[in-house]
Amino acid sequence: MIKKKKFIKDLKKAWHSEMFSAGNYRALAEREKHPEKRAILLRMAEAEEKHAERWRNRLQEMGVALKKNKDSIVEKIKRKIILKSSNADAARLLETGEGNADLLYERLIKNSELESDKKIFTDVQREENTHSKMLIDINKPLFTQHPQTRLDTLLGRERWHITTGGWIGQAIYGINDGLGAAFGVVSGIAGATSVNSDIILLSGLATAIASAMSMGGGAYLSSKSEREIYEAEIEREKREIDENPEEEKEEIELFYQLKGFTPEDSKKMATKLAEQPEQFLKTIAHEELGLSEKSFPDQWVSAFSAMISTFIGAIIPVLPFFFFSGLNGLIISFIVSTAAHFFIGAIKTLITGRSWVKSGLEMTFVGLITASATYLIGMLIAPVIG
Repeated sequence: MIKKKKFIKDLKKAWHSEMFSAGNYRALAEREKHPEKRAILLRMAEAEEKHAERWRNRLQEMGVALKKNKDSIVEKIKRKIILKSSNADAARLLETGEGNADLLYERLIKNSELESDKKIFTDVQREENTHSKMLIDINKPLFTQHPQTRLDTLLGRERWHITTGGWIGQAIYGINDGLGAAFGVVSGIAGATSVNSDIILLSGLATAIASAMSMGGGAYLSSKSEREIYEAEIEREKREIDENPEEEKEEIELFYQLKGFTPEDSKKMATKLAEQPEQFLKTIAHEELGLSEKSFPDQWVSAFSAMISTFIGAIIPVLPFFFFSGLNGLIISFIVSTAAHFFIGAIKTLITGRSWVKSGLEMTFVGLITASATYLIGMLIAPVIG
């Protein structure tokens, strides 16, 4: 009984929230001068009104009467703030509202007694998440570019993401992680053993192997999990296309409009996509969820890349001790490791786009702090173990 009361209370709140959101979108559409953006805002308002109508009908089925919808004083103030804000600020405020709606639907799903209700709430929750993404995209610079420029930029951006976000990024991260860990271990052991070369060499090798195996295993499981999530999301989207093909097509139209294409061109593109079920499914997954099959590297490639790169990074501070001993080995290890930190920091700018000098110095500073701290700790614990 208590659960049912909570359900009804939240459903009423969802009905009112959808009506309030619809009013916000319509109010923003009235002030919007860009015709394509105005059309998008109006369609989002219509979507919210459809949600509200669903909840009204469900409440009536349960014998619950609804009073005439009326905004509270706080909501009226919120709307005024939204209308007086810049487009970007207004979008952020509305996105916050969509986020709150997401939490509300989580509770409704939890308190639903009927599976049919759970499914509807899940579908609407997904649409609210789509609206959040639209609110983020609607003010992006892509919207004001020439159509061909937009298309080239989008394709170029996706290629760059796929190229740099795969094994190259994984390799750089692996070298960075291995180098930092081994440099710290070598420094710590040196401080604790008064530079005992044999112990440093053994500890360094153990660290290199353990770090490589750990990173490789982690990369494998991470890539495998990402692909499994992708496949599960694809399967869910496939079911939704089968059940509501027109609704899914409308969402793709809106996304193309957000990228700056005219409503007519967007409709043609969405219709053409709908004729190719497999491509339509992949496009929806990419636009709505940001998922692309190309962005998921093979788990074995990820594991091998992470393992080898981590080992390469970790062996750098250890290598000098194969040829030198005592203080000479430590000094050379320190110089080589410091230079490697700067080099890796500079290489990272291939992905981050930052200044290579600043990135290199930052990485070097972190490495030196780590080595100094572990060396000091080693010196402090030496009397205890010795």
